[in-house]
Amino acid sequence: MSTLPRSDIGFIDLLAQRRRLGTRIDDAILSVVNSGAYIMGPQVQAFEGALAEFGQAKYALSCANGTDALVLPLMAWHIRTGDAVFCPSFTFAATGEVVPWLGATPVFVDIDPVTYNLDPSHLEASIQAVLAEGKLTPKVIIAVDLFGQPANYPAISSIAKKYGLKLIADSAQGFGSTLEGHHPIHWADVATTSFFPAKPLGCYGDGGAVLTDDYNLWEVMDSLRVHGKATKSDLSTQSFEHDPKYLNIRIGMNSRLDTIQAAILLEKLAIFSEEIDTRNRIAARYNELLGGYVSVPTLIEGAVSTWAQYTIELPNRDGFAAFARTRGVPTAAYYPIPIHMQKVYSRFPVGPNGLPVTESKAGAVISLPMHPYLDESTQDYIVETVRLFVGRNEI
Repeated sequence: MSTLPRSDIGFIDLLAQRRRLGTRIDDAILSVVNSGAYIMGPQVQAFEGALAEFGQAKYALSCANGTDALVLPLMAWHIRTGDAVFCPSFTFAATGEVVPWLGATPVFVDIDPVTYNLDPSHLEASIQAVLAEGKLTPKVIIAVDLFGQPANYPAISSIAKKYGLKLIADSAQGFGSTLEGHHPIHWADVATTSFFPAKPLGCYGDGGAVLTDDYNLWEVMDSLRVHGKATKSDLSTQSFEHDPKYLNIRIGMNSRLDTIQAAILLEKLAIFSEEIDTRNRIAARYNELLGGYVSVPTLIEGAVSTWAQYTIELPNRDGFAAFARTRGVPTAAYYPIPIHMQKVYSRFPVGPNGLPVTESKAGAVISLPMHPYLDESTQDYIVETVRLFVGRNEI
């Protein structure tokens, strides 16, 4: 048994990957620096093509961050005041945050107690309740691939089609995850992701992307990310001899992925499949070593997760976090205050009978260090820490 606390354990070791890629990253960055094409350079288009291919989509649109990736399709679909957008509350604020930007109303839905993802039965009950009340018009569902595993897209997609709703797969944590071999775009109208550095596919700053099979939607979002510029379709009906960004057809925004970040992501994408495989081996080993001591993660049948986080449940979550700190083991509690319980969001509706599962899990889950470069000896130390806490507290 180890007696001295470790001081070298990172919750996510970003520098291990940096060391592995080494000069490939250096060369990618310098190629952009030396080209002078710092905004929308050729690496951006190359990355979008590679990302679409990886994610089994026809088109990919990069943007400045994962939050903008969520709002761009909502803007393109003209979501506005009086519209209802259904989403989980057990997620990062960005999922619900983008809805009021457009004057629309988020309706918070409970989660499945096993996967932590959107509960299809409560989703449908929430849609029916909104329809019965008659004050809002259901328009969009945002499902979240929490902690890296895909939501129950066959069931959620069926509900979306039944009620004529658009479906967004918020894959900020789960891009690269699959269900029966399919990426979420197989069921969703769009899939969005974030390239925040701590994500499974992260850059060296902020970045995001939207994947879709709908060219017309892609073209409108391309316009919106550059201040509502004229698209090829717009110009097919009128003459404009200047840069199309100076002919503003829509009220848009400024949300472009930097060329340097695209160049970095091209190198990271090349090893992403291997890293997902490694993450799954590490998660399986965690499950084997911790099963019987705490509640370990369970995946939906047929799923491959990206394991953005490895999340367990145990009583006295905060007590365990404090104990882990004494041994040098970092942890993270996602999400201790669900969105609907945040004061600023408390005015928005929740589904029928509230969100009891969400509120229960918010006080019980805690995530352990997880990344593709976690070695077995460090993992053994983390497992030992969990077992010691459980043993001392007779959980």
